[in-house]
Amino acid sequence: MTDASEKIHEPRLWRDNGWTAQVIKNEDDDGWAVAMVKDGEPEPALVGPWTMGRDKKNPKPLDSAAFNTLVKTASEFVRRSEQQLHATLHQSIAITVGEARITVSLDIVPDEDNPLATLRAVDDGGEPLAEVRVAPSFKLNRSSAVAWVDAGFARPGAR
Repeated sequence: MTDASEKIHEPRLWRDNGWTAQVIKNEDDDGWAVAMVKDGEPEPALVGPWTMGRDKKNPKPLDSAAFNTLVKTASEFVRRSEQQLHATLHQSIAITVGEARITVSLDIVPDEDNPLATLRAVDDGGEPLAEVRVAPSFKLNRSSAVAWVDAGFARPGAR
């Protein structure tokens, strides 16, 4: 078994700086693709088309410049995916009710068996006003936040 930290610089396999690039046959056509896998991850972070070589049959070999570009692209893709997931799981909206400025937040804890979500309200000074459990599917928007505050912070959907 190969150590994941061992550097490899081969025409179709390049491992360095915590990433592995592997040129693979494209399943969809006669071309080639490159899969970028971050060390320790089971699945590729990014799979994209790869350039044909001069003979128009075999892939262009990996080199340092191409690998560094692939690492940069894959790292950016992972970063954006993490930001999107964070934004989905941790939402916040500021509303004004009467004279009060209230920030309502929704924090979702994903879990295959028992996902949960918490709806919180804090005042302008950061003092907690309310906290209730809600369904992970709860949609936080301006109208749902105002409705929750107007209902005296009663658990949404509870009658």
